Amino acid sequence: MFAKTYGATTLGIDGRIIDVEVDVSPGLPGFELVGLPDTSVKESKERVRTAIRNSGMQLRQERVTVNLAPADVRKDSSGLDLPIAVGLLASYGMVPEAAVQSALFSAELSLDGNCRPISGILPMAITAREHGLTEFYVAPSNADEALLIDRLKVYAVENLAQLVRHLTGTEVLTPAVPQATEQKKDAAFTDDFADVQGQYQAKRALEIAAAGGHNVLMVGVPGSGKTMLARRMSSILPELTKEEAIEITKIYSISGLLGKDTGLVTTRPFRSPHHTSSTVAMIGGGSIPRPGEVTLAHHGVLFLDELPEFSKKTLEVLREPIEDRQITVSRANATLTFPSSIILVAAMNEVTSITIQCNDDREAA
Repeated sequence: MFAKTYGATTLGIDGRIIDVEVDVSPGLPGFELVGLPDTSVKESKERVRTAIRNSGMQLRQERVTVNLAPADVRKDSSGLDLPIAVGLLASYGMVPEAAVQSALFSAELSLDGNCRPISGILPMAITAREHGLTEFYVAPSNADEALLIDRLKVYAVENLAQLVRHLTGTEVLTPAVPQATEQKKDAAFTDDFADVQGQYQAKRALEIAAAGGHNVLMVGVPGSGKTMLARRMSSILPELTKEEAIEITKIYSISGLLGKDTGLVTTRPFRSPHHTSSTVAMIGGGSIPRPGEVTLAHHGVLFLDELPEFSKKTLEVLREPIEDRQITVSRANATLTFPSSIILVAAMNEVTSITIQCNDDREAA
């Protein structure tokens, strides 16, 4: 019997709907998973079979074929465990197929059938709404993130057995609702620009840069307050719009930087990579490119302390994100464009500046 469910993965900072097609037929027992899965997805067949058995359900020993479409897109999300399990149960007739036609499933399964959270839920929810899906089943820790998108019923599923009871009508799950959490001051704003005493000329320069979106280079002796001022620059930038906040939250969701039960990111990012960071860490990369520091600082501040200590190659790759407000990363498996609308703030010691100038004069002579 054939059944089809919907899962999702991420590509760049966007979600991608994956059609999970499951076919069960008589023959030599086996479990084939096709459709360009990576290692974590290939291992899902063991997690799924064990989770189903430990949830109190027994399946006949038959030949199972699972296809993840489109087949030319590499799947690298363990969140495909849940749609594979539901599709398998639907193909055996244990779950009505009509109950899964307009739903997206995204969670990792433990061996006892519990649902574990994954990264990238927000872009998946946006893509689900764009494709006309009306229900989204996620792990409880991902529910608040999925609820950021309107016109989408979000269900927090504790385990596979609970989901099966809901789909078969023996138990009714109530759609999740946003948790009423009191607004607390974000950690980024504990460093307030108003706390700086003196430094009037430097503060005026940073205020102008914040107002116009200009980049800043601060030169001074060690201990003069360069890092202190840079860390507080985010607190004088304009508040995020709803669109900017969603875009930043998508980036942090894909990178796995959202904390447990974290909703919308409401403060502008401040990123300060170490001077030993590589070009891949700075602009993003990997076999399937992931965001780098310039993208994680999108709509915020990227601070490069001890600027001359960064390698020449690392500094040169910053030209495109600064000029074009985006960075294109090309790899064998994909070519992706990441947003990088940043304010670059750099700091260096005055002694280093004098040394560089002397070296230039010596070369000119």
